[in-house]
Amino acid sequence: MELQLIQEKIYSVRGHKVMLDFDLAILYMVETKRLKEAVRRNMQRFPPDFMYELTPAEYHSLRTQFASLEKKGRGTFTKYLPFAFTEQGISMLSGVLHSDRAIDMHIAIMRAFVAIRQFVLQYNDLAEQIVDIKQSVSNHNEQLSQIYNAIENLLDEKAAQQKWTERERIGFKK
Repeated sequence: MELQLIQEKIYSVRGHKVMLDFDLAILYMVETKRLKEAVRRNMQRFPPDFMYELTPAEYHSLRTQFASLEKKGRGTFTKYLPFAFTEQGISMLSGVLHSDRAIDMHIAIMRAFVAIRQFVLQYNDLAEQIVDIKQSVSNHNEQLSQIYNAIENLLDEKAAQQKWTERERIGFKK
């Protein structure tokens, strides 16, 4: 159940699988404010391919796509845009947050990312198999069409030959 919950909080932004700071704060059982403070104190550990701040358009797009990002009541309109952490950024984050909960959640999150990666690999294999089947079926269609045309030609020749033998004869009749 925990793995599924984590997987539901992994989004695709800028072509990367990421988790947002407020979701990570909930999982690590810390306030989002404290999580961001820890990150800002250790910015050298978070290069742009580990963590980046969402643009207003990206954040709005995520909020409209996923109901889980809709906040109710206090904090509906966030003052600061959320940070998006890639898999490497989450690993670095667990090193910045020093708690047993952070270690446990880091392990669970890494398992979720591995499960997603395995699913994608299986999906790619399945997609390749479907392409192979499609090509095979299209080849079969061509072959069946050729067989059908050959049968039609044979039937036409047979009909023409029968018509020739059954034609009304002219001239001397017995």
